Amino acid sequence: MSHPYSELDRPPLSARTLAPALVRPGGLWTSLTVVAETGSTNADLLAAAQAGAPSGAVLVAESQTAGRGRLDRTWVSPPRAGLTFSILLRPEVDRSAWSWLPLLVGVAVAEAIERHAEVEARLKWPNDLLLDGLKLAGILAQAADDAVVVGIGLNVLTRLAELPPGGGSLLSAGAVRTDRDPVLRAVLRSIETQYLRWTDAGGDAEACGLRAAYRSSCDTLGHQVDITLPTGGSYRGVATDVDVAGRLVVDGRTFAVGDVTHVRRSAAGTL
Repeated sequence: MSHPYSELDRPPLSARTLAPALVRPGGLWTSLTVVAETGSTNADLLAAAQAGAPSGAVLVAESQTAGRGRLDRTWVSPPRAGLTFSILLRPEVDRSAWSWLPLLVGVAVAEAIERHAEVEARLKWPNDLLLDGLKLAGILAQAADDAVVVGIGLNVLTRLAELPPGGGSLLSAGAVRTDRDPVLRAVLRSIETQYLRWTDAGGDAEACGLRAAYRSSCDTLGHQVDITLPTGGSYRGVATDVDVAGRLVVDGRTFAVGDVTHVRRSAAGTL
């Protein structure tokens, strides 16, 4: 691994400066740890959750060697180029509402990026972030007993030559601000706001405005899409809505899981 200061345009993150700004009495975040390298921040926090770690733990890794995305895909990023972190939550709401958590995080990250970096990130159902049609971030939620660990991989300082096909970053998009420290602060504060609003509403995504916010940011709506199902089947149709459970509605059918590919935008446009 390269020395943390070998690339001055990619300075390391510091828990000593981040934690005091984010961990406070009455807030959501209870601890923030930064490590130079780990296999997977999600795997580490899932183990911590099973060992009794409290809700609100944040684990940031400057480099992951076994990072995972949805559907067992890998998530690869050069050291200190992106933000790769996981959060541990123990939602005190009905478990049936937990399906909204990755969508909630997607909304929060998109809002933080728009406010701080001044670029418009759009959501591809269920929880990929797109910037000019390129994948900017991915989100993976995993449950363990009464806890949920949500992992986020966000391309910040990743250069064009380092991006995979179809990938984008704040740097490559010409974002106004690309300093990883304030970007991480903005994202965690946005997640905190959305999460506390959702839990205060008992996990009701309609009542707290989460469903409306997601639908407003979802670029999938209005597109003709191909949905590849975990069973191996597929379905093509026009995505028209996200229902109260966070499922994608395509030609009247609902899908809770599936890999979505945008084919073209419907003449009817988005809702």
